[in-house]
Amino acid sequence: MGRIHVLSELVANKIAAGEVVERPASVVKEMLENSLDAGATRIKISVEAGGKKLIQITDNGCGMVRDDAMLAFERHATSKIKNAEDLLSVTTLGFRGEALPSIASVSRLRLETRAAEEPSGTVIEINGGKIARVEEAGLPPGTAITVRDLFFNTPARKKFLKSESTELSHIASLVTHYALAHPEKHFELHSAANAMLVAPPVGGYSERVYQVFGKETLDQLIPVASRQALERVGLPQPPPWRRKEVEEDEDGAPAAASTPGEMRIHGFVSKPEIQKLNRNSIFVFVNGRLIRDRLVQHALTEAYRNIIPPTVHPVVLLFLELPAGEVDVNVHPSKTEVRFRQQTAMHDFVRDSVRAALMKARPVPQFMTEIRAHATASQALSPGALTPGAEWDPTTGLSASGFRLPDGGVREPGAESFALQTSVLPPVSARLQFEGAIAVEANAAVPVARGLEKLPIAGSREVVPGDNCAPALEVGEEEPTLSSLGTLRPLGQIRNSFILAVNEDGLWIIDQHVAHERVLFERVLKQRAAQKVESQRLLMPIVLELSPAQQAVFAEISDELQHNGFEAEPFGARSVAVKVAPAGVEASAVEHLLHELLDQFSREERSLDMEKIRTRIAASIACHAAIKVNMPLEQNKMQWLLAELAKTDHPMSCPHGRPVVLRYSVKDIQKAFKRI
Repeated sequence: MGRIHVLSELVANKIAAGEVVERPASVVKEMLENSLDAGATRIKISVEAGGKKLIQITDNGCGMVRDDAMLAFERHATSKIKNAEDLLSVTTLGFRGEALPSIASVSRLRLETRAAEEPSGTVIEINGGKIARVEEAGLPPGTAITVRDLFFNTPARKKFLKSESTELSHIASLVTHYALAHPEKHFELHSAANAMLVAPPVGGYSERVYQVFGKETLDQLIPVASRQALERVGLPQPPPWRRKEVEEDEDGAPAAASTPGEMRIHGFVSKPEIQKLNRNSIFVFVNGRLIRDRLVQHALTEAYRNIIPPTVHPVVLLFLELPAGEVDVNVHPSKTEVRFRQQTAMHDFVRDSVRAALMKARPVPQFMTEIRAHATASQALSPGALTPGAEWDPTTGLSASGFRLPDGGVREPGAESFALQTSVLPPVSARLQFEGAIAVEANAAVPVARGLEKLPIAGSREVVPGDNCAPALEVGEEEPTLSSLGTLRPLGQIRNSFILAVNEDGLWIIDQHVAHERVLFERVLKQRAAQKVESQRLLMPIVLELSPAQQAVFAEISDELQHNGFEAEPFGARSVAVKVAPAGVEASAVEHLLHELLDQFSREERSLDMEKIRTRIAASIACHAAIKVNMPLEQNKMQWLLAELAKTDHPMSCPHGRPVVLRYSVKDIQKAFKRI
């Protein structure tokens, strides 16, 4: 008898569940995407025990008739595609037809659905992949799916689930981000009797961020918006017998329908002072689908290159829109990875759009914010997973009920770290009191938006008893940017290292070394692009002894070193003689500069990229040629440095990511003197 046999339908569904259903958040993702595909405008998610005991999703979508409801639990049964050609232009979030049968095979599932045109609905109950009940019932239009006891029949999978708070935080993050991606829809997330998120429809993406996280969070983000026409460069044409004739208008020009379309990007990126230790705060949507893509993440890293340190990452919420035929979503069972047809064009588009937004905004690091700022590993843009009323211990990071903070870290008493997380609800009592709303019963629905705060009233001032002084100075509502560097008047230096300057926006502190470093860095890059790098001939050649690894790197980057003002040639077996060095670099620093560069590149694990080589050489030259700390400067030199810094593209940070300028605003000064 042969060894090969066909697996049963139940085993095949469980195998598919292993690919699709990783944790309770995977179930929520699949069913939430089905609700969005069904045209639902109101979606409510209820979970218990982090989704282990109960997951219920109710929507007001198109619903299903009885036959479709039965067929939906067959493997690869879908209404989204019909043939293989449809895979080339998938416009829906779901299309594989594996989610429902896979989920039903590892849980106790109940489906309640009714199409709007049907007089009655259908109720289907499935336990572990076996149909237990099918009957008609009076139901509202739409669909409600209840999943109980996830992995009850696969204990090996169940034991790999994390704690309830961890699983709940994954669900909360997922629902929050789909709510941000669809501001025109109503989303609710309830855990037991607690409303974690209630987000009614709003007018746009900025309003949704403000609604969920408040004004303080929105102020820390920079909006991004750009579009670019697509070109069919290098794309294969269909065979002649499938190629449609190009329709022409009355003037004989190709019709608009034959154009490739365009790429669009919009969303938010964080200011340079907001830094994370991992990529958990980067969220990217492609045509409404939440994805993880190395190409886009690399483009974001390149956009922030020489603006933030290379070991940290920004907070990003981006929405990419492009023709369905330009992106392949059928590359991963859980549909979390995609492949772009024009990868280089997409990479450069994302990088240039984010870079342009940062250059245009030129945000000013605030003095007090930068003092408290430190890179964190917390996942941003997620509501907290703590139950309302749970007190947390700042020394252990644990709540009174045993839950750990959403970021899993330990927070210092009084520390105000930037994390895009909603605040914890007030303690549960017989009545819940919300600011600006009437008191409601604890068991009643709470139609309020979490995190919705009042905007501050311009000109408002706290009255201090006994304050008979003049009223506070008028402060403009518009936040100043680094474009106002040209208006600064230098006052002097602190320990011959930091320049103090003032203008109408407040008191400014400039690190003279990194400021000059940024000026020289951009100057070297521009001179390199124009092939007019300034250099100086050394009085005596400098001989460098190189290790074998440094020799290999030197052979690879020698041409680029020459383009940046160096002239070196082999001098013996393992030595090189440097005769010419870039202008501004002292002869005593040339040897250290070259050894530093060669050691950096020799530690690179991947193949060296010419753009990285170019920027690193420019950064090293600028660092060694810049004004040093503990160096006194005359008034005219300080004025010149501030003027040159104002002309740079990225005056907010040095090439290594350190801040160049800090501002102590007029409002901060007024608060310190108790005038507001």
